[in-house]
Amino acid sequence: MTRRLTVAQALVAFLAHQYTERDGRRQRLIEACWGIFGHGNVAGIGQALLESEGALPYLQGRNEQAMVHAAVGYARQRDRLAAHAVTTSIGPGATNLVTGAALATINRLPVLLLPGDTFATRPADPVLQQLEHPGAGDVSVNDCLRPVSRYFDRITRPEALIPAALTAMRVLADPAETGAVTLALPQDVQAEAYDWPEEFFADRVWHVRRPAPDPAATADAVAAVRAARRPLIVAGGGVHHSEAEDALRALVEATGIPVASTQAGKGSLRHDHPADVGGIGHTGTAVADELARTADVVIGVGTRYSDFTTASATLFAPGVRFVNLNITSFDAHKLAALPLVADARAGLRALTEGLAGYRVPASYETEYAAGKGSWEAEVTRAYAVADPGARPTQAQVLGALDAVVGDEDVIINAAGSLPGDLHKLWRARSRRQYHLEYGYSCMGYEIPAAIGVRLAAPDRPVWALVGDGTYLMMPTELVTAVQEGVAIKVVLIQNHGYASIGGLSEAVGGERFGTAYRYRAPDGTYSGEPLPVDLAANAASLGMDVLRARTAGELRTMLAKARAADRPTCVYVETETADSVSGAPPAQAWWDVPVAETATRPAAVRARRDYERHAAARRRYLGT
Repeated sequence: MTRRLTVAQALVAFLAHQYTERDGRRQRLIEACWGIFGHGNVAGIGQALLESEGALPYLQGRNEQAMVHAAVGYARQRDRLAAHAVTTSIGPGATNLVTGAALATINRLPVLLLPGDTFATRPADPVLQQLEHPGAGDVSVNDCLRPVSRYFDRITRPEALIPAALTAMRVLADPAETGAVTLALPQDVQAEAYDWPEEFFADRVWHVRRPAPDPAATADAVAAVRAARRPLIVAGGGVHHSEAEDALRALVEATGIPVASTQAGKGSLRHDHPADVGGIGHTGTAVADELARTADVVIGVGTRYSDFTTASATLFAPGVRFVNLNITSFDAHKLAALPLVADARAGLRALTEGLAGYRVPASYETEYAAGKGSWEAEVTRAYAVADPGARPTQAQVLGALDAVVGDEDVIINAAGSLPGDLHKLWRARSRRQYHLEYGYSCMGYEIPAAIGVRLAAPDRPVWALVGDGTYLMMPTELVTAVQEGVAIKVVLIQNHGYASIGGLSEAVGGERFGTAYRYRAPDGTYSGEPLPVDLAANAASLGMDVLRARTAGELRTMLAKARAADRPTCVYVETETADSVSGAPPAQAWWDVPVAETATRPAAVRARRDYERHAAARRRYLGT
């Protein structure tokens, strides 16, 4: 039996019958398709979505990059078991996908990209928006997506869709392979009919595996930990993706091993668990970083060890031994570790069993408990408001939000100075409350991701925390939230510039050049008065309900109103200017940003001396 459909119609029908299953729970793999239509997909995927009559629900976006961000937020909230597709026309619509695709792949999160492409049959060459490459006739702008996709294929014949679609689903559903998957669809092929075997449209379940670690590797890891007196666990995003929080808690309660978390792993333990010592690395806590400096064994769980986590290879002591539990061999072998290539939950359970009877020295537990208490006092100090009538610091904004949210709220951020403050200060209450995209740290992620998270968890209050720099990058999806009635909450912090890069610029001798949003002064620098922009009015013009908090005292009231709102709502607050401190404690570990080796300006000369001092502490971890 066959069914005659266009390629686009067949693909939509196929996607409507794909499922994942893990631990006996089954769900749709591709639950909706975002799309902006143009000549490259309107008569193909667009017509197919219309003809499917909702079998694959359609979501309308305003920016192609933002649609990918929304899809990524959705997939992360759903523990990578369900995802969205994104369709675009050819040309700029397709190239706008590249940033979102890179973000998805770096963060190991599934999204299916369906960009239109130029004609496979080339009846007219070039067509509108076609990139002509004089040395290769088969190149299109979609080839930009190859390096940022985990799987890429161009469907130049109808029958080629069958193996490509199956491979795409395999990659999306595989926790060791997942990321952005691109099926480039020439506009003529999308509309071409073919007789498809009915088996292509049967329900297909992709079982998401939980591989157990190799017994010999487990024995080596257990032996290394048993010999340790100061072990430390570094919890990464893989803990959440695997739903391994209970297994992690069981391990630390049996052994007393403290847990520090990456940006992606924060919330693996509740903030008030005795073994949770907070964030690690450049944006980490004092207690976590000091434990990292003195650890003799570091157990990485689901982390890829970014430079922020390792403080650019200066944080961990020489001679430390790494044990890396990761679903991917690539990450498990980093830092010359003893690799445990396994699902995080399965691996943690194996370690707990193997470490029966082991516990860290009581003095070690006393030490990190004291450090945790000291840092908690720092958080309380940063959150405290001395003058309710003054503008809040950024840390005080977080303190006000901390006082308003419950365990079920989700806090989303990605870039600027907020990630550092959040990693140090935020008191994560539940496994998916803390949603930081810090693999690509992409400005503009927060608002569309909040929409995706809210679609995935419609019963949870979802907050997008954005500074003015991020907001100006991509506010357009506020219109989507209003259109769809997705009641996200946006906290819009106005500090008149790129606060994070301003601070970094000062640290590396750049003197905050080009980081303030101000008028140009007579000397040619941007050091005049702040620009008279009204971002609250802008958000209101896009359909948001806007609450203005003029003082620290008003802020908590406005946040509480926003939390209770059933419409998309923005809380606007002006904080200290971009060249002022955020109110959070300073960095507790280094980050390698090279400084000019030769300079005449005194600030750069001083910064270079500091850089060389820190850089001398870099080391290779070779596991001998």
